[in-house]
Amino acid sequence: MRGDAMRGLAVFISDIRNCKSREAELRRINKELTNIRQRFRADKTLDGYQKKKYVCKLLFIFLLGHDIDFGYMEAVNLLSSNKYTEKQIGYLFISVIMNSSTEMKQLIIQNIRNDLQSRNPIFINLALQCVANIGDREMAIAFTNDIPRLLISGDTLDAVKQSAALCLLRLHRTSSDSLQLNTEWTARIIHLLNDQHLGVATAAVSLIDALVKRNPDEYRGCVNLAVSRLSRIVTSSYTDFQDYTYYFVPAPWLCVKLLRLLQNYPPPEDPSVRSRLNECLDTILNKAQEPLKSKKVQHSNARNAVLFEAINLIIHMDCESSLLVRACNQLGQFLQNRETNLRYLALESMCLLAASEFSHEAVKKHQETVINALKSERDVSVRQRAVDLLYAMCDRSNAQDLVQEMLAYLETADYTIREEMVLKIAILSEKYAVDYSWYLDVMLKLIRIAGDFVSEEVWYRVIQVVVNRADVQSYAAKIAFEALQAPACHENMVKVGGYILGEYGNLIALDPRSTPMIQFNLLHSKYHLCSPATRCLILSTYMKFMNLFPEIKHHIQEILRHDSNYRSSDVEIQQRATEYLRLSEICNPTVLATILEIMPPYPEKQSPLLVRLKQKKPLMEANGATESQPVTSGNTDDGPKLTETAIHLSQQAQHQNGLLVSLDTPESNGHHEESTSHHSLSTKKFLFKNSDIIFENELIQVGIKGESTKSTMRIELYYGNKTNSHLTHFSADIFTPGDLQTALRMNFEPIKSTIDPKAQIKQTGTIDCIKDFADLPTMNISFLHNNMLQKIDYAFPLYLNKFIEKAEMDSNNFFLRWRNLDKPNQECQKIFPAKFPMVYNDCNQKLEDFGWSSLVGIDVNAENFCGAGIINTSTQPIGCLYRLEPNKQAKMYRLTIRTSKEGVANRLTELLEDQF
Repeated sequence: MRGDAMRGLAVFISDIRNCKSREAELRRINKELTNIRQRFRADKTLDGYQKKKYVCKLLFIFLLGHDIDFGYMEAVNLLSSNKYTEKQIGYLFISVIMNSSTEMKQLIIQNIRNDLQSRNPIFINLALQCVANIGDREMAIAFTNDIPRLLISGDTLDAVKQSAALCLLRLHRTSSDSLQLNTEWTARIIHLLNDQHLGVATAAVSLIDALVKRNPDEYRGCVNLAVSRLSRIVTSSYTDFQDYTYYFVPAPWLCVKLLRLLQNYPPPEDPSVRSRLNECLDTILNKAQEPLKSKKVQHSNARNAVLFEAINLIIHMDCESSLLVRACNQLGQFLQNRETNLRYLALESMCLLAASEFSHEAVKKHQETVINALKSERDVSVRQRAVDLLYAMCDRSNAQDLVQEMLAYLETADYTIREEMVLKIAILSEKYAVDYSWYLDVMLKLIRIAGDFVSEEVWYRVIQVVVNRADVQSYAAKIAFEALQAPACHENMVKVGGYILGEYGNLIALDPRSTPMIQFNLLHSKYHLCSPATRCLILSTYMKFMNLFPEIKHHIQEILRHDSNYRSSDVEIQQRATEYLRLSEICNPTVLATILEIMPPYPEKQSPLLVRLKQKKPLMEANGATESQPVTSGNTDDGPKLTETAIHLSQQAQHQNGLLVSLDTPESNGHHEESTSHHSLSTKKFLFKNSDIIFENELIQVGIKGESTKSTMRIELYYGNKTNSHLTHFSADIFTPGDLQTALRMNFEPIKSTIDPKAQIKQTGTIDCIKDFADLPTMNISFLHNNMLQKIDYAFPLYLNKFIEKAEMDSNNFFLRWRNLDKPNQECQKIFPAKFPMVYNDCNQKLEDFGWSSLVGIDVNAENFCGAGIINTSTQPIGCLYRLEPNKQAKMYRLTIRTSKEGVANRLTELLEDQF
């Protein structure tokens, strides 16, 4: 017997490795491809072993980066084999190489279904692994019933259940819209949490966690079961999984996943369930106090993983003060641990605890330890977390001390965190400023220490505070003047000092140390060292000086007349010098004083520093929790409540940040796949047009041209290659999930599998409307670019109105039919605000482009729009009447649609309500 060693494959791989050049490798590969083609075309039937060997060679050639355009059918035939090794190679080939050819895909799906329905658990697992590796929309649609049945069946082996759960998780992550799980299965899926097999329970938790995020109400029953299972694992008298401990920690991965699952819901309302959960969390905290049972790192890692996830749940619940304080104390012990990772995680979690009113004071007890960490830590990421924690624990009682510590550290801080530190110091010093002279001292010191990292928003804010507070304007002028006297003065300091002196320099002019001429000379000594933008600001200050100090007017005019300004190569400087000089010459003092009067207070809206901090480091952390804000809701008299602003910003950030860190197995689809950052253009524009670009990214452009005749629409699709290389194994499929399968019938011609560089190919087809529909078809495009698989999924812009035919009628017929359509579900009426200018011709054009007629003289109000149309389907025509009433005073519309078939009016109204 030849066995399964496949000596021919080993020889071929050895030959390739021994090639001395790329040309030699190509010759050997081409020779082998020729031999394989001849074998496949020969009349003699190949046995399973030979097919397996040649398919393996093709797979190896593909992995070397060469295109394979044959051998697919032989690989698919291997799926029908009853021999494990042959079936395994067949699944491996189609998982890695197979394109989305519709005919071949259907054959593959049928073979997979046969294996899923077999009684051989090994074959079932192979099929599940293949589905998970491919994991596209078509697979999700095809097996949306088969895989869940395997998962909940009582006859299924545990290993198969585990694979089925993970396969469903993969399909949910890649094609959640296409995976429609029957609600009758919900309870049985949830009860998998009680499964006695560790692998099944762990996989089930991961699956349920993903399903909960999409539909939390449907899976709310998992909370009680998760708490019960967690209790049986962690309590001292546990009997659950007692045969499975990882370095003295019972089922740590399952515990972590259960704790994470519970973070999707608020604290349990049932007192008994909440008490049991609190007992679990208390037990986990108690075990963290026990001496280590092993010196091996695996033990401490497992124990700490459970502990930190428990602390995350405690923070999420935010209702048990004793647990929050205990968690804080436990984290405080980690702040001086030898392990850098533990110190980092402790600081990160304490940032979240600082936001709770129950644990804020407990966090403040560790202030000195955190300050020492800021000064002594070697790892910059830990120092950055220490800064975050100081910012989070700050309130009125410790604000001045913490700001001074942060300023002291700023002088030697790592450059990567200086800008963020500047923002935080600026926010804290303003928010908790009892005396605004202290705030100004801090801000000018901040500019002096880290001027290069002071953004415009920071020094703008200093100006705003000074302008808005008359009680500090004199002090601001004094310290700004003193700051400008430093030999090395940062340009941002010149900007702040120049602006303040230009507005309030007169308040210190009586001091012989800061007379008008001294102020002018001091500022002018910095002028030639500054950038053009700063010079422009200083010129404006000079102009202000001419109003404040008429005695130095002629000195300033001489500066403005100087060639370096009056004939400057910088247009802005030249324009200012010219205009300021002319103003000073032609305006009398009264007019000049009016033009150059003091700036009015700035309107207070939202602190720009918080906006800047959000851009630098979003307030929503990776785990979805808000970056800690001090609980003391103090606010400045002239500023916004920064806590309210932070909450607003965190709500915005929730839509922008997802889970960046997960302990689950990383997703993998088995392909060399490049993540395509496609920018799918809005599909709603196709409500009013039939031809345009429907998708475009850096690799490909997809355009459409359509024309409707009754219930049939003829489609032309254009695929353009924007790159300088070939797009190979190209396929494009349109799917009709759910009810669309019975509503639409599609027929498209085959398409070329290769698109040349900078070239375009066309695909034509027809779509027949059988009955009305609501959802959009989906389009899947896949191809190889530089041997990297690209997959693109997007909504195909086919709306119901594409099958509307205009209908003309007079006033009598219109209102007769209108009155006849009086059943409740035949009418839909919506009142909505105008989103675009209320121009009559624009609205009329949109209604006609939508497919309806526009009937003039029907309504007594000439501003209203009325019309009719017929939706052509192959089963029945559907009559439609509409009335659009604009109210220009209120900037509102009322849209009323009536249709002969119930429910259709609602769909048409949903399409139109946001288009006017």
